[in-house]
Amino acid sequence: MKIDIIFFDAGGGHRAAATALELAIAGRGKGWQVRLVHLQEVLDKIDIFRQVFRLRLEDVYNLLLRKGWTYGSGFMLRVMHFLIRLYHPLQVWLLKKHWEKDPPDVVLSVVPNFDRALYQAWQKVKPGAPYVTVITDLADFPPHFWLEAQKQIVFCGTAKAEQQAHEILLRGSTIIRTSGMVLHPRFYEPITADRRAELASRGLNPDLPTGILLFGGYGSSVMPKILERLSGFAGKVQFIVICGKNDKLKRKIEAMQTPLKLHVEGFTKQVPLFMHLSDFMIGKPGPGSISEALHMKLPVIVERNAFTLPQERYNADFVTEQQVGIVLDNFTGIAGAVDRLLEPQNLARYQAKAAAMRNRAVFEIPEALEKLFS
Repeated sequence: MKIDIIFFDAGGGHRAAATALELAIAGRGKGWQVRLVHLQEVLDKIDIFRQVFRLRLEDVYNLLLRKGWTYGSGFMLRVMHFLIRLYHPLQVWLLKKHWEKDPPDVVLSVVPNFDRALYQAWQKVKPGAPYVTVITDLADFPPHFWLEAQKQIVFCGTAKAEQQAHEILLRGSTIIRTSGMVLHPRFYEPITADRRAELASRGLNPDLPTGILLFGGYGSSVMPKILERLSGFAGKVQFIVICGKNDKLKRKIEAMQTPLKLHVEGFTKQVPLFMHLSDFMIGKPGPGSISEALHMKLPVIVERNAFTLPQERYNADFVTEQQVGIVLDNFTGIAGAVDRLLEPQNLARYQAKAAAMRNRAVFEIPEALEKLFS
C-alpha cells in the first residue's frame, strides 16, 4: 500500500499532523509506503504571492501570524478563497501532472482550502480510488474550508466536525469519528523524570503551581505583556515560557525585570516534558496546543476576539463547552483568570475534566485505514 499524505506549512499544525501519521503508520509494521507531499511545492508555479512578493502564500500567512496581524482575517480568508477558486483549473492540472508520474494507492490530506482541487485531480488520475481528509481543526469553518460536497473518507475529532461532515459531504461518504486531534506519538511515551527534581534543575520551586506559556512555533508578542500583568503573583505561581524559534522574543523575556520565577525555553521537542512539569497552560486557541495540553491533563486559558482566526474561534467555544479552562475576551484579564483557575476546587475540577479526555486519534486513524483497505 502506497499512501501520499498532503501537507503544507501554513501554520505548524499541518506538517506536524502529517509527520505524526507517518510515524504512527510506520509503527504498525504493515509495510505501507508513506510519502509526504508538500502541496506548496506542487503549486509553486501558480502562487501569485511568490510571483509578486517573492514570498510563498504560506510564508505570507505565517508572517501575519507571527506579527499578530490577524484582525480582519475573515475578510482575508474570503479573498484567499476567491484566488483559490480563480486558479482552480490550474491547481487540478498541476496535481494531476504530479500524480501521473508515480500514483499512490491512497491520497490523504491534512490541509484545508484545497480539498476540491485535490479530490478532482486525484479522481482524474485514479477514478474511484480512496481520497481521505483528516480534519486537523476541532471543527470546519464552512464554506470551502475543510469539507466540500463530494464523496470521500473523512476523520473528525469532535462531535461538531462529525455533524458538519454529515451535512456537507455527499451521500456514500465514510465519516469516522476519532477521540481527538492528531498528536505526535512522543506525547504517548511514558515520562519517568522526577517532576520535583526537573523543576529544581531549572531554577523553579517544586512546591509552587507552574503555568506554561505556549503560543506556537514562533511565540507571540503578547507573552511579555502577560508576564507583566502577572507580576503580582510572585511567590504564588511560576512559569515555563516556550518562545519557539523566536530568538528575539526569548532574549526580551530573559531580560525582563520580573519578580516571577521563570524558565525560558526556545525551540524544543521536549514540550511533553515541560507540560508534564506544569499545572495549566496559557496560550492561543490553536487546535494543536489545546489538544496537547488537554492530553497532558492541563486546563487552559485562551482568548477569543476579533483577532482570533475564524477557523479557531470554535476551539475557544470547545474549551467552555467541555469545562476544561477559561476563555477571555483578551489577555488584559489574565490576572483574574489565573486567580480563579488556581482556586483549589477549580484547578482540581478543570484538571479532572482534561484527564477524562483520552485522545488516541493518531493511532485510531491508521487502524481504521487498515480495516477500510484490507
